[in-house]
Amino acid sequence: MSDRFVYTTPLDPLARPLIEELTFEYDSRYGSFYSAEGAVTEMNRYGPEVFAPPSGNFLLLVRDGVAIAGGAFMRHEDRDTVEFKRVWTNSAHRRQGLARKVLLELEDQAARQGYRRIYLTTGFRQPEAVGLYLTNGYTALFDRTADPETLRKLPFEKLLSSKAYSVPPPAQAPHKILHGA
Repeated sequence: MSDRFVYTTPLDPLARPLIEELTFEYDSRYGSFYSAEGAVTEMNRYGPEVFAPPSGNFLLLVRDGVAIAGGAFMRHEDRDTVEFKRVWTNSAHRRQGLARKVLLELEDQAARQGYRRIYLTTGFRQPEAVGLYLTNGYTALFDRTADPETLRKLPFEKLLSSKAYSVPPPAQAPHKILHGA
């Protein structure tokens, strides 16, 4: 069993089961809280091109030919800030530290692409995501004593280290394998 990171696109058939499960999970947790159409609205909010180099990226963590976790990023409001999206682990593969692996790889890739700051949001019904971000050095940009449901979206940030990266961003070709996980 060897895990590897694959840089690709949300349109890759390898990504489909993971994205479908994420959509189902969002619907299970939020229903029509944000939109009458449910999670489909959120999942279709951004086209696949925003998750493509040079300003974005989309990665899958693949084990035995199956995507078991993944995540993406896109440029945020300024050229130094990246926004992480869709950090997700397949439900059959949780409690193995895979989300942390994905998060760290996204951070490294964002730095390789020249970003200095990470911004992300998670929903108020995702306490495991809140825990993941807090334990990995992210700063909550909200009042942690407030009722999360009144806040709805919970924003975080993290400054990337200034270490120099010499690895160029991966090409946009499907299934560009950067390295083992």
